[in-house]
Formats: sequence, C-alpha cells, structure tokens
Amino acid sequence: MTNQHTVVVGGSSGIGLATARALLDAGHTVTIAGRSAERLDQASATLGGRANAVVLDAADPVSARSAFDKIKRFNHLVLALGSTKGGGPFASVDLAEMRQGFEEKVFAHFATAQVALPFLVTAGSITFVSAVTAHAALPGTAGIGAANAAVAALVPILAAELKPLRVNGVSPGVIDTPWWDFLPAEAKASVFADYAGKTPVGRVGSADDIARTIAFVVTNGFMSGDTIVCDGGLRFAA
Repeated sequence: MTNQHTVVVGGSSGIGLATARALLDAGHTVTIAGRSAERLDQASATLGGRANAVVLDAADPVSARSAFDKIKRFNHLVLALGSTKGGGPFASVDLAEMRQGFEEKVFAHFATAQVALPFLVTAGSITFVSAVTAHAALPGTAGIGAANAAVAALVPILAAELKPLRVNGVSPGVIDTPWWDFLPAEAKASVFADYAGKTPVGRVGSADDIARTIAFVVTNGFMSGDTIVCDGGLRFAA
C-alpha cells in the first residue's frame, strides 16, 4: 500500500515510534504527534528525518484540532497513547489516580479520534492501542484494565458507526518500552522476569512486535471491528 499518510499520536517513543518506523519502511508517509516538541525532534532524528512531526496534546481538543489543521487530509490514524495511572490492588487503588488514568487513556483516545474524523479519508482507518489488561484476569489491574477495556469497547461500535472507515484495535501484553520507566531499573527487571516466566513464549515483548501488528491492521483493507491481542499468550497463563 503506497501513497498512504498515517498519523501516529504518541509517536515520539515506544510502540508509537516503532510503528512509525514500520510504516515508513512499508512506504507510508508518516506524521508523528505528541506533546513534547523536544521528544518529537529526537524521535524524528532516530527515524532519519523521514517522518513529519507536529505537537499535539491529546488531552486538549483545541490543540488537537490545531494539529490536524496543519496535517490536513490523511488516511490512517494510530492512537498509541498510554497511562500508568490506575494500577494497584482493587481494595486500595486511588480513585483520583484511576480518574486520571481514564483522562489520559480513554478520553484522550476518544477525543483525538473525534477531532481527527473530518480529516480522515473514508477509505482509511483508525487503530486504537489498549492493553492486555482489558482481556486478562491480572490481579492489581482493575483500574487500568477498566480504562483499557473502555478503549477496546470503542472498536466494534465505531467500526459499525463510521463504516466504510475501518476501525481496529491492538492490545499489547507486557512490552519493554519507556512506559515501564516509572519503576526503578532493578524492580523493572524483576517484573519483566516474572512476566517472562508466566508468558508461553518465554519473554516479554518488544515495541517492534506490536508495531508489526499495528502495521498489519492499518494495511489490511479487509479488517475492521477487531482487536488483536498481541501478548505472547500471557492472558491464557495469568
């Protein structure tokens, strides 16, 4: 698929950055978007200057509209927005943090897709990135899992409502990206080792693993209304 323009929101690091690279390699024109101009510049440099970059705050519809006014008409939207808020045991999870997690994940995905809609070509697509916590019974993830489940729930509804625009989702498992940098290095290594031991493939995932999955749903014109769980089988072993 050539002559396609994909916008990756959350494209300055992790899964979003890897997705931008995968789609560039597939011949797409790619625009990466995020809140930090400095991080976007760094990401653009790692992509060899092949991607366009635009500052976009997904939590601010005015900022998002301004960004899409600059981008203009495009084919595909990838929403690789994450939040670390809302994790922890159900009995003690902080409701304010859970609410913040919904703001950063659910409302950001919803609002950005809504603002982008007039700029998307009807033969294009939207891809939401949620997480395996929407599908697996992982203790300590009730809050963050609820947010990811809300994002995943958008997929079939919008696929039916926005047709022929295709709408899909990808739910990553435990992936070695900067999302985990809220943990000290030693604690992160321990968590990864624990999850690798539980996961049938015997390892945690990489950003490239998920990027290839996202690229598949973006480029497959016969796929709509589905969420692919790419977790190495963790949800079956949890």
